[in-house]
Amino acid sequence: MTTNEKNTTPDASELLESLRITKVQRRTSCGGSWVVGTIAGHRFDALVFPEHADRADFELEDSRISKLWLKQLDNHATVANFDRGWDIRPTTPLAAAIVDVLAAGLAEHVFGN
Repeated sequence: MTTNEKNTTPDASELLESLRITKVQRRTSCGGSWVVGTIAGHRFDALVFPEHADRADFELEDSRISKLWLKQLDNHATVANFDRGWDIRPTTPLAAAIVDVLAAGLAEHVFGN
């Protein structure tokens, strides 16, 4: 994996190459789906919806993601947590890049729209 000009973070296409979705579980009670996977040495769990939230502040960056937990696999540290608002903002440049990549396309990947 090569890195960007600051030599710290892979670019978006490289992050996407490492994306593996291991589980998509549709929720019957309130809609949406729990999505579990790995990306660039991190595990994520995300609650993703087919439509945007009624309240923009309940959604991560206009992404249709209302919850996102990101854990670094090598040391088990939680490096980002969004639960209808930030509990833990991304703690590393790589975590921030992963959040951006997931926000940009995870809902489209899961729901195809």
